[in-house]
Amino acid sequence: MRWCPSSMLQLLRCVRLRSCTRRGKNRLPLWMREIWAYMKLLMQSLYFNSLTDSDVVFDSVFEPVFWTVDYITRWFGTLFVCLVVILTSSIVVIAYVVLLPLVLNTYSPPWIAWHVCFGHWNLIMIAFHYYKATITPPGYLPVEKNDSPFVSVCKKCIMPKPARTHHCGICNRCILKMDHHCPWLNNCVGHFNHRYFFSFCLFMTLGCVYCSISGRNLFLDAYNALERFKHLDMEKPGVPVTGMAQLIGLLPPGQTSFVTPAPPYTFKDKMIHKCIIYMWVLTSTVGVALGALTIWHAVLISRGETSIEKHINSKESKRMAKRGRVYRNPFNYGRLNNWKVFLGIEKRSHWVTRVLLPSGHTPHGDGLTWEACVVKKDLIPV
Repeated sequence: MRWCPSSMLQLLRCVRLRSCTRRGKNRLPLWMREIWAYMKLLMQSLYFNSLTDSDVVFDSVFEPVFWTVDYITRWFGTLFVCLVVILTSSIVVIAYVVLLPLVLNTYSPPWIAWHVCFGHWNLIMIAFHYYKATITPPGYLPVEKNDSPFVSVCKKCIMPKPARTHHCGICNRCILKMDHHCPWLNNCVGHFNHRYFFSFCLFMTLGCVYCSISGRNLFLDAYNALERFKHLDMEKPGVPVTGMAQLIGLLPPGQTSFVTPAPPYTFKDKMIHKCIIYMWVLTSTVGVALGALTIWHAVLISRGETSIEKHINSKESKRMAKRGRVYRNPFNYGRLNNWKVFLGIEKRSHWVTRVLLPSGHTPHGDGLTWEACVVKKDLIPV
């Protein structure tokens, strides 16, 4: 094969042009080249995928936003854990320093025994389950090859996924029976720590409701005391006061000064009242918010599904309804048996030793294989 001079010259020009282009690209910083390659890959995924639909386009376009949210959540996880510990510790300190002396001085012995026993039991359950939910791995896919049946392939890990397994963008791993990623735990909620998470929410809600109800009268007294001494100078009796005192009922009509000096309102009294108000407001707010979350998860557990499976099952129910068929959750074994499987109840005594007392037992199953059961049955007879 012969080459003409003009063809050879044209080929050399193309080679020189490509080499110059490559040298120009190599002059860019590595991080800029990585971003450019990443954005080009996102754009190519929009029209190189034969299965492209609205979900693929949405995921591709908003992938940078998802990555940013995941990164921030991962970074703030430790801060949220410290916040939970600080807030809970502050309530415990107020309970011991402020409330316990009042209980010992004013309540009868039976009520003292009730408050001391219930308060310490609830505190132990909260601390135990929060610690276990934080440090217990939720369950990951084994690194070595496993023969467990899988239902799909993770598009992020490029690994086969068993049933009920989902990928967590914050942990950047596939989680067995994933429920959600909890920033307050700085951990995913999955197969091996789901019970710890729910028990923590339940006992924290009970503790907040307990503090809110038992401290209601103390809160009202502290709030009224602060409002009363906010407008009056108790250290200078006899000084005329404004009409605000008469409006709030501290002085009878026509009287403009105190006849007898009232006991001084010290800094210690003010701090005690503010601590009581802080405790009541915080526990009441957390009790309402966390109580709603606990009820929601209790409903999901009764149905035998997780937070992610709730959305999946809803879509499947609508899809099957369009075909005139009824979708049934294959992991719903009945309400009672769902709770027994979730709590690890294998005999009657476990309702006390594994539910009402701290227990570190492992959940039912390994999280890789699940017994699908369309017809509800009792897997763990008690």
